[in-house]
Amino acid sequence: MTLDPDPSTTVVDVSALAAAHGDFRTELVGAGLLVPTSVPGLYGRSGVFEDVVEGIDVVVRAAGPGAAADRYRFPPVFPRDSFERTDYIASFPHLTGAVNTFAGDNRAHAALLAARADGQSWDGWLTPADTMLVSAACHPAYAMLAGTLPPEGRLLDVHGYCFRHEPAVDPARMQAFRMHEFVTVGTAEQAAAHREQWIGRGLQVLADLGLAAEAVVANDPFFGRAGRMLSANQREENLKTELVVRLYGDLDAGTAVVSCNCHREHFGATFGISTAAGDVAHSACVGFGMERIALGLFRTHGLDPRGWPAPVRARMQL
Repeated sequence: MTLDPDPSTTVVDVSALAAAHGDFRTELVGAGLLVPTSVPGLYGRSGVFEDVVEGIDVVVRAAGPGAAADRYRFPPVFPRDSFERTDYIASFPHLTGAVNTFAGDNRAHAALLAARADGQSWDGWLTPADTMLVSAACHPAYAMLAGTLPPEGRLLDVHGYCFRHEPAVDPARMQAFRMHEFVTVGTAEQAAAHREQWIGRGLQVLADLGLAAEAVVANDPFFGRAGRMLSANQREENLKTELVVRLYGDLDAGTAVVSCNCHREHFGATFGISTAAGDVAHSACVGFGMERIALGLFRTHGLDPRGWPAPVRARMQL
């Protein structure tokens, strides 16, 4: 899943929005909530920020399926062959992150060090590893589902770090961030029902956190000319709904903090997953963007959680 409002549908004051991004980033860094690095969009998080993320997850888990879901936690890298089967590189090459490593001999290492000492690029001595950075928390899960599903399908609870190469000043566009997803893999009807029910549940989670959100039909940021057609089809078929919060007032259409997606048979076909009836499995997911929801809370309630509304603090167990 992705969390991206469609910029083509909104007219914005670019300079004013850019200034708002910078101001919010400055506030977060000044309050010690985010620790900037030399790379745009890559941050450390303070203990207070992490407390807020954990509090958000308390509310998310309470709305979730609990023991009815199989719970998995994957590392932030996964096998290249599984990545290939997601077809992510075809649709989102601009967001993809690959792992490269050194696999040469002593002579190659000496050449690398010489180039480095001269201030030259040494990337040419690295070769692709058999791992890729995870782009969506659910992606590592599909390979393990290959084969025939039980009649009730599979319901998964997946939470982990994701990477998107999207350097930006806007704190909501982090290159490394966490998603908590609930995923259904089964019949077309099971997948569609999962997506639909989570639109309402997701809005309730945000309401419990004191966030004003709205559900909007959306599309993923597919790349290139063919991507524009995919985006249009996704919107026309109503396969993606995002729950957005206005971090920057009326300067844009809002920031997606939760995404409810129906993948149809895409992952079932590419990973060889079948229903009990022998049909290609369909899948759907809801993804909660943990950092983005945290930013919504800081923007709405203030930078010090100790001053937040008592009902919100109690709900988050802060």
